[in-house]
Amino acid sequence: MILGNLSGLSEFRLLGFSGISHLHPLLFVLLLSLYVLTLMANTVIAFIINSDNTLHTPMYFFLTQLSCLDICYLSAIIPTILENLMVGAVIISKTRCAMQMFFSLFFGVAESFLLAAMSLDRYFAICYPLHYTIIMSSRVCRSLVFGAYTCGAAVGLVHTLSTFSSALCGSAIDHFFCEIQPLLELLCGSTFSSETQVIVVAVFAVLSPFLLIIYSYIRIISTILHMASAESQEKAFSTCCSHLLVVALFYGTAGSRYLRPKYTYCASVDKFLSLSYAVVTPLLNPIIYSLRNKEVKGALKKKWRKSKLVW
Repeated sequence: MILGNLSGLSEFRLLGFSGISHLHPLLFVLLLSLYVLTLMANTVIAFIINSDNTLHTPMYFFLTQLSCLDICYLSAIIPTILENLMVGAVIISKTRCAMQMFFSLFFGVAESFLLAAMSLDRYFAICYPLHYTIIMSSRVCRSLVFGAYTCGAAVGLVHTLSTFSSALCGSAIDHFFCEIQPLLELLCGSTFSSETQVIVVAVFAVLSPFLLIIYSYIRIISTILHMASAESQEKAFSTCCSHLLVVALFYGTAGSRYLRPKYTYCASVDKFLSLSYAVVTPLLNPIIYSLRNKEVKGALKKKWRKSKLVW
């Protein structure tokens, strides 16, 4: 750790998994395999949806965007993690570190708002089925996605500019990529204002979309319970199950990372939570949607049969 004001430094040292260097080869193979598998799974989902006309609906449009965000988020940080596992501590330039922090926040926050948009889609589909196609027009869907990306970019820009314009009293980051919490540990003097800013932005970026999702599902469940037949109830609820699982997975990890006080921060725990969010969540999202969705499974089977006929 270099003492003194290092706001003018040009590079950082990512310590990564320095405490378990004997496991680096195993972790490298595991993470590389999961990375390739995640890229393939999300790419297949996006390809299937775009190539099947029956899936050109708002719900699957949002699912395509979710797959793209997962691919982008993973690709922003996994190469650095793999580099760390190959060579040990990684020296990263200030510009690259700032870009990595910006894009990780950008894609993460955009996904948070996208999940809220997906809950609105289910809300209108179940609570206002007769007006659904009018309410969720292609223009509205594109506007919701644009809004999600705009919020992600704004949050990423605010945090990145604020953090990298502050005085830093260290250059060694006890993490495997440039994430906001480990960088806050390097700030000189009192970090109260910076921590307050993180919490305020986290409430906006994580909690407010989550509350919108909760409200949507309260209305959805109320509507389902008032349906006449059990068959209608089951059909309506089945369209929400995949989204609910993805929401629980996303907000469970995101909330544990950003909505907690500083005194509970632990580098090893934070690394584990970051890996869970960065690697496990993007892999499970397409699996959840493909396994629990009859239309996606039907489209996959159709493509598989066509590919067998070609070969």
